[in-house]
Amino acid sequence: MRPDLNLLYALQALLEEGSVVGAARRMNLSAPAMSRTLARIRETTGDPIFVQSGRALVPTPHALQLRDQLQDAIRQASGVLAKGEQADLKQLDTRFNVRAHDLFIGIYAGRLLDALQNDMPRATLCFTPEEDDIDDEALRGGRVDLFISAARPLGHEIRVQPLFTTRVVGVACDDHPLFKDGITARRIARWGHIGVSRRGKTHGPIDTALAAQGLDRQVTLIVPTPSAALLALHGSDLILPLPEQLARAAVQMGMKVRLFDLPLALDPILITQAWHPRFQHEPAHQWLRRTIRVLTEDARPPA
Repeated sequence: MRPDLNLLYALQALLEEGSVVGAARRMNLSAPAMSRTLARIRETTGDPIFVQSGRALVPTPHALQLRDQLQDAIRQASGVLAKGEQADLKQLDTRFNVRAHDLFIGIYAGRLLDALQNDMPRATLCFTPEEDDIDDEALRGGRVDLFISAARPLGHEIRVQPLFTTRVVGVACDDHPLFKDGITARRIARWGHIGVSRRGKTHGPIDTALAAQGLDRQVTLIVPTPSAALLALHGSDLILPLPEQLARAAVQMGMKVRLFDLPLALDPILITQAWHPRFQHEPAHQWLRRTIRVLTEDARPPA
């Protein structure tokens, strides 16, 4: 397993600041996040790095030896990155850790992989699952290289680029009783719903819109992915709200479902890609962002 080179910067901050709190402040991380990073450094180096001496933490002899090497290592790494577009992408052996919205994975992952194999054949694309850590911290700490999601507040230094918008539609089996009459908010609230959430969330904009009309719904089933939701929908009388592109893809694949407009006042969903400034001028990361932007052009309305 290759070491995470972002740990070099974290180790430099720890050794120069002499404390987890100081290093966390310097790297715009929380103290718990910096503690987790220190644990990863210890695991990578096989050395405790800091030991307790009274009330203070002091670096180990191995840490002091590493400190003498850090400046040269970081300078050399920066020199490589400074070559920019001169880098030979076809020779780069790199790994992209992308935390992505299911809509992007379902529609664009295959096309992105094709482009990667053509332009950067030695690279690896890894879609990482949502975890308990905060998205900002995952980007800052280097655990995630690119974050593709519905627009949300992120740290002030995080770079964000809009990709496209989508809207939520309803999906139900094609013989669902719902289609025998006009579709109203009251009627869709009568039937159980399937919720899609990796974190088990049961409440969202649909519930807020229903509540505005004095209605509520029952989320009968919660699954982590749209594909699992579509499988669970088969043969049931449940209703599945999905982003429109995913819902249309299900129809195109021959699933016996029908789409319908939700009779609710729901805002469109803006999908963005976000990254830490450390990757702003890195050639491979620039290629990734540019390629994703091009791939999603078909989902953007004309200017």
